[in-house]
Amino acid sequence: MSDPWEPAALRTRLEKTTKLADDAGLDALLVTPGPDLRYLCGYEALPLERLTCLVVRTQGDPVLVVPRLEAPAAAASPAGALGLDVLTWDETADPYDLVASLLPDGRRVAVDNHMWAEKVLNLRAAMPGMEQRLAGDVLRELRMRKSPAEIQALREAGAAIDRVHDQVAQWLRPGRTEREVGADIAEAIRAEGHAEVDFVIVGSGPNGASPHHEVSNRVIEPGDPVVVDIGGTTPAGYCSDSTRMYAVGDPPADFLAYYDVLQRAQAAAVHHVRPGVTCASVDAAARQVITDAGYGDRFIHRTGHGIGLETHEDPYIVTGNDLPLEPGMAFSVEPGIYQPDRHGARIEDIVVCTPDGVEPLNTTTHDLVILPA
Repeated sequence: MSDPWEPAALRTRLEKTTKLADDAGLDALLVTPGPDLRYLCGYEALPLERLTCLVVRTQGDPVLVVPRLEAPAAAASPAGALGLDVLTWDETADPYDLVASLLPDGRRVAVDNHMWAEKVLNLRAAMPGMEQRLAGDVLRELRMRKSPAEIQALREAGAAIDRVHDQVAQWLRPGRTEREVGADIAEAIRAEGHAEVDFVIVGSGPNGASPHHEVSNRVIEPGDPVVVDIGGTTPAGYCSDSTRMYAVGDPPADFLAYYDVLQRAQAAAVHHVRPGVTCASVDAAARQVITDAGYGDRFIHRTGHGIGLETHEDPYIVTGNDLPLEPGMAFSVEPGIYQPDRHGARIEDIVVCTPDGVEPLNTTTHDLVILPA
């Protein structure tokens, strides 16, 4: 399996980006440190006050503008093997004028969606006649269609987070706080092959009704359902994200009633995934099961989000998104049901749309894992 950061893969990305930018009527994309820069040239640059900017020109070769003191880091990254023109600037120079000089006749540029506001405004001041748009309108067309190497990186991330879920039972017990359990999980996320811990949610009892609750000092009690939603970033740069449900002792009867509904809803949405169906229809497949069972008003978020170099990226699996799925699109399927002040539940897998259907990248059980009280 090829490496997503090998020079041939990066050159292909730059070539495709240049064509898409030209088709969009742009003179250049201006990309500063963040996931878009890494995607295009493999350089995981530090986000500093000093300007680092990849200038992807539609008339001319791409140029990487870096502070002189960052030039060794750029050369040591995968970008160093691309043969990019690299322009360095000294502490007393104006890097924004340097970028402007690369586009003397430019009229329209796109800036990456994560660019700091001060850099956007400084570029605008250096190029006052230049219209600015968002580069995400171009780059999402590439980033949401994963290459085989990227899919393999996501498989490895999914397997790593599954190994963490396989260990949760040893840490989750009455008398411990969510924070204590979360610390054990975070340590395991790193131990199982992630470079970074992106998030740890341990939502016990009523905290499970808050979808983005993280951890607190609440003590886990017998009978608590517990939402465990965890993810990290691997050394390859690709993210994991998986949610499973646990109960410490026998959970409430009303929880068990809707957990069965949730399992069916999640399975229906995954089964629906195939080329040509829309993102909205995947959301509808999950939502219909939950609504028919009388819990429609308790499913309060979209069914899923794309994943890759970011935990949340295109495509979004949500009502109103009529984008047809294509092979290589990777995203979460994570319906939830939440009963305020009581408990909640969510089941989440990362899946990939394949030429003939769907490949789930998480394989641990969807059944409620009931632990000793």
